[in-house]
Amino acid sequence: MKTIIVATDFSAEADHAMTYAAAAAAERGYKLVLYNLYNTSIHAMNARVSGSEMDKISTWRRDKLKEIAELISGIYHIKTDIHFASGDFYEELVGCIHLHSADLLVMGMPEKSLEQDLLGNTITQVIDRLKFPTLSIPLQAQYKGIKHILFACDIARGVHAKILNDVKVLAKDFGATVEVFHVRQRAEDLSNSEELNLVDHSLAQVDHFYKQVQSSKIIKAIEDEIIASQTDLLVMVPYRHGFWDSLLRKSKTRVMASGNSVPLLSLPL
Repeated sequence: MKTIIVATDFSAEADHAMTYAAAAAAERGYKLVLYNLYNTSIHAMNARVSGSEMDKISTWRRDKLKEIAELISGIYHIKTDIHFASGDFYEELVGCIHLHSADLLVMGMPEKSLEQDLLGNTITQVIDRLKFPTLSIPLQAQYKGIKHILFACDIARGVHAKILNDVKVLAKDFGATVEVFHVRQRAEDLSNSEELNLVDHSLAQVDHFYKQVQSSKIIKAIEDEIIASQTDLLVMVPYRHGFWDSLLRKSKTRVMASGNSVPLLSLPL
């Protein structure tokens, strides 16, 4: 059984991501783990709130998380668990992933990040540091199954076999068709390239096809294809160097995914 970690702070964005993940988990029989981090606020410490009162707040949050997990389990008929922690968000999240042998992390996309650089966004920091499959859910996205996956990648640069296998497994799980989408900035023919042959071989067990366009505006080209293909899921790889590394670090990527109501799955190496 695969396990999905859903990071929640009880916000509207987190609640929406949780229901999206629960619907997907129900379809495939996955397990859901709700992760919540709580640290005593500096205001409470400055106000010299007693230790017993702070313990009451912590207990209330834990009970609330447990109540939500039980509610999700009852509605979607899936196995749920909770992971309540305090301390450093990143370190505790890594511990949660290892403890539950998780396969995917799901987070909600806050609307305010549409107006800021993603370097200051929690989701991007997680993608950059965690090196773990992370699915970001915009508020507009509604789960209606995953039948089309738009895999936007730099074929000319080459796609790692691990990434291709992850895409294949995802497509097989949901019975989805994979559109391998490559934006070239200059005229080039990849129809007989070694890189394309590797992609074709790796995805041989799932329905897939290729589409290449020439454009200097790569982000805009992907955005247009999201609309044209009516895709259910955008998959990208956060490369460490070059243009494709910067793509996930810019607010335009966040706008692209959110504005079209499409979840964004980051598959790092």
